[in-house]
Amino acid sequence: MTSGVIADSIVNLCGAIGVAVAMMTFYRRDPRSPLTRRLLLALGVIATLFLDRGLAWWSGSWLLDRLSVIPASLIPLGALIVTEGILRRHAPRAVKIAALAGGILLGLGGTFGLQRLVMPYAITLALFQLLGFATCALLLATRDRASLMASENRSIGRMAVGALVVIPFILTDFRTLFPDIPVRLGALGALLTVTVMLIAGGGAETRRHGLAMMALRLISSGLLGLAAAFMAPDVDAAQMIRFVAVAIAGVLTIGLMTDALRALFEAQEPGVLNSVAASPAQTREQLIAELARHPIFESARRFREDELGPYDPPLLRDFLSARRVLRRSEAPWGLAPTDPAAERMVSLMTANSASHVIVLAHDPLDLIVLAVPVTAADPATETALALVRRLLALTPEAK
Repeated sequence: MTSGVIADSIVNLCGAIGVAVAMMTFYRRDPRSPLTRRLLLALGVIATLFLDRGLAWWSGSWLLDRLSVIPASLIPLGALIVTEGILRRHAPRAVKIAALAGGILLGLGGTFGLQRLVMPYAITLALFQLLGFATCALLLATRDRASLMASENRSIGRMAVGALVVIPFILTDFRTLFPDIPVRLGALGALLTVTVMLIAGGGAETRRHGLAMMALRLISSGLLGLAAAFMAPDVDAAQMIRFVAVAIAGVLTIGLMTDALRALFEAQEPGVLNSVAASPAQTREQLIAELARHPIFESARRFREDELGPYDPPLLRDFLSARRVLRRSEAPWGLAPTDPAAERMVSLMTANSASHVIVLAHDPLDLIVLAVPVTAADPATETALALVRRLLALTPEAK
């Protein structure tokens, strides 16, 4: 096999794995949604195409190579099905018939011999795919915006941008039309698209973080591919592009698998807020006992005012009157280091090896002192502690 065929195979196999992982993630998020079923159908066609192509080119099987034209010709139909789901209405009947008939004719025709007419068949299939995407884009652009929610209109806008970005990647798959392309990049375009789709499903802050991580993966994997290219003999521009494409496809696929596995583990072991939400506790004491089962609250200790005698409760009450959660890292909390209240609070936290103090009540004082492990100290944990404090403060004491 040539280096170009090897690169094509690896990129397509990575694309098949990445799209399959994305399908599992979409299903886990909303398994009963009609749009999810349509999306899984379209992504399943794409994953089948990449898997078939990757195996065909790696093994040199002419049968698998012929069969790959079936999912390739069904891609416009899959895109149309997803478009209908997004718009929540049917496409024109003529468009449906054209997508279905064209997919069947090109798929079966390519399987049973039309591929012998290499150039005409490749041009027809490429035009059919591009026309299918253009039709879906036209349906989305001419939608009735008032009938959709603002979030749906924003999602459609992002999809339109993604479609424009992915079209050049799709065109590289037609080696007959573009013989000088070093590596087919259709699968890489699909990996980029599903990664962005998964990121777009979160909130604004989550999207920013996700896009930043995606940019880091792309840049670092691209540099890794360039570095690896220089270890090969007779390095030229085409070889560099192949190394970079393989590295980016591999890193994106690994990233999708890692994110999916992390989400699965988190779902199996609920976080602090999930534990509180699922708790049957009726009183503050019962809820604190429930929280003690979570790793973050393993070291937690509750102090009522009568237990704070050595730390001057009246002084602490004034100091804590406008505070809800104290962090040891922020000491002396805007006061002078020698301030009596700051000194007593530092002493309390030091005596209990604590990193945080949660104020449940101010009069009389009711505190929870705990040590958050360094490995769990992140903005999400800080937010969870603040919300847990609010929930505990609103939970009634035992009567």
